[in-house]
Amino acid sequence: MLTGAGTAHLGVDPLPGPWRGGHGPRLWAVGVRAYGPRADDLRALLDDGERSRLQGFVRAADRARYRVAHVALRQLLGAYLETDPAAVRLVRETCPGCGGPHGRPAVASAGGLPVPLHFSLSHSGDAVLLGFADTAVGVDVEEVPAPEVAAEVAELLHPAERAELAALAPSERAAATGRCWSRKEAYLKGVGIGLGENPSVTYVGTGATPAAVPGWSVSDVRTFPGYTAACVTRTAPTRTGAQAG
Repeated sequence: MLTGAGTAHLGVDPLPGPWRGGHGPRLWAVGVRAYGPRADDLRALLDDGERSRLQGFVRAADRARYRVAHVALRQLLGAYLETDPAAVRLVRETCPGCGGPHGRPAVASAGGLPVPLHFSLSHSGDAVLLGFADTAVGVDVEEVPAPEVAAEVAELLHPAERAELAALAPSERAAATGRCWSRKEAYLKGVGIGLGENPSVTYVGTGATPAAVPGWSVSDVRTFPGYTAACVTRTAPTRTGAQAG
C-alpha cells in the first residue's frame, strides 16, 4: 500500500492543529535544500544536546540535514502539543532488546496526553520524513541505491528477500532493494531496537506490496522522486522475535 495523499509537506502545508490521534499515522515530508534557510533561521529551537550533535558532523551537508530534520520535528511537536517548540523535552525509551536507554525517541511529557503521541524521523540525501501516531511508529526514507550498493545491501537481507531480488531483472533490483530496506528500517525503528536485530531476521518483502508482519501495519510511502520510504505502526502488543519483533 502506498500512502501518498496523506503525506503533508512542511513549508508548503500549514502546521497542524492540536494532537487528536486516530485515523492512522500523520506523515510529513521535508526537502532539505528547500527548507534549509528556514531551519537555519529557527536553529535556536534546538536544545543543547541537539546543538552538540549538530556540531559533531564534519560535512556541511550532514549538518544541514540534521538541522532541518530536528527543527521540523520540534515545529511539528510544538504544534501538536500546543507548546513552545524549544520547550519540548526529548528522551529515549528503554530498548526492548537490552534494556538500555537507547530505544525509540519520545517526548518526556507525552505520557500525560489524553491520546498518546509517538513519533519517528528519518533523513537521507535531500529528504526528511517524519511520522506521528497514537501507537508505536517507525518511518524510514532512503535514496534509491546505486546497483553496486544494492548488491551489498542485498546480502544482509532475509533469505526469502535475497531470493526475490535474484529473480528480478538486474535493472529492477536497486529499486526493490531500497524498497525492502526502507520497510525493514521503519519496522526496526517502530520496535525500538534498530539494528540491534539482524536485518536478515524479519521478512518484509521486496515486492510492490509489503509482507504482513504480525502485530504491525507496514506501508510504503511516496515522498520525493528517487527515494523509497515506508511507515510502520503497531497494531497489537508484540515481542522481539523472528517475525513478530
